[in-house]
Amino acid sequence: MVPLLAWLWFGDSAAKPRTVGDQACVACHSAVAASYHDTAHAHASSAPTSQSIGGSFASGDNVLRTANPDLSFTLDRTDQGFFETAHRKQSADREMSRSERIDVVIGSGRKGQTYLFWNGDTLLELPVSYWTSIHGWVNSPGYADGTADFERPIIPRCLECHATSFTSAAPPENRYERRSLVLGISCEKCHGPGSEHVRVETASAPQRAPDPNIVNPARLTRERQLDLCSLCHDGTGESLTPALTYQPGDDIARDLRFTRGAAGGSIDVHAGQVRLLRQSRCFQSSSTFSCATCHDVHRAQRDPASFVPVCLSCHAVADCGRFPSLGASLANRCIDCHMPLQTTAKIVSGVEGRTVQPQVRNHRIGIYPELGL
Repeated sequence: MVPLLAWLWFGDSAAKPRTVGDQACVACHSAVAASYHDTAHAHASSAPTSQSIGGSFASGDNVLRTANPDLSFTLDRTDQGFFETAHRKQSADREMSRSERIDVVIGSGRKGQTYLFWNGDTLLELPVSYWTSIHGWVNSPGYADGTADFERPIIPRCLECHATSFTSAAPPENRYERRSLVLGISCEKCHGPGSEHVRVETASAPQRAPDPNIVNPARLTRERQLDLCSLCHDGTGESLTPALTYQPGDDIARDLRFTRGAAGGSIDVHAGQVRLLRQSRCFQSSSTFSCATCHDVHRAQRDPASFVPVCLSCHAVADCGRFPSLGASLANRCIDCHMPLQTTAKIVSGVEGRTVQPQVRNHRIGIYPELGL
């Protein structure tokens, strides 16, 4: 379960609802909460434990060598926590080192993880990350191989997509009230602050009609549903308001202006899912098709075949152009062919002289003849 680290107060508590934490939701929604806390969203950030950290600290597995023969990293577990240590050889008998504790885990580990540390009340990124596909440590994405950089700040817009809430104490931009950080994407990230909903529902005569004090995304218009997902799944955007200003049900255009991304107008498969979905005939031919058509955000969906029933609710296997050659075996392959895994250019890391990049599903549902699909 996502740990409840703090309550975030939004201004005057008498005038605005406040977040109350997932524990308050569990009391009435235990089944949904139990399944949700097994999802990647729920573990978008977490406290460091032997279960939450993907990499191995065992001797022989806990060393990252770099392109600089005089620089290496070790990953260690002690009674004080989990640490990344940079070792730089100055001469045959002299070495300099810097060690920082892992304080926050970013990422569920499906693709990989990056780690953060507190320097006083400023939050920074550590130079070594974990890459799931190779089951090993790598230089953190965007870090030059052969360098030891402990100075990259974690700004609010980055943290907004990996945590539920926090209180800025800027300047500098990466300064926060440490106890305010609520890790993971919790219930209220999508449903809005729940204090008034809890008050109404725990009253002596709770109301039975839909409660206007809480947001049910299923009751939003399609555009407002897409806005909720766009906050973190629509690519790079220009911030028009401070982080955490957007609330579920708002028009996100007031808070973010999305850019096209790479030169030439292409949309990267990482975090550009909503704009790619909008290019799909499935989306354009229906007034109700949205992210929630395929995704049940309350439960983990790790098997691509689990999405196929949605495809087959509109399409017959026999209508596929590959059916004459492949037959009924196509029934479980809709996603692999029409939403292929593609390499993202947004997350690039290096290890042992080679570049590693994760693959993400292209959310433009379509036909990809250039891939032979």
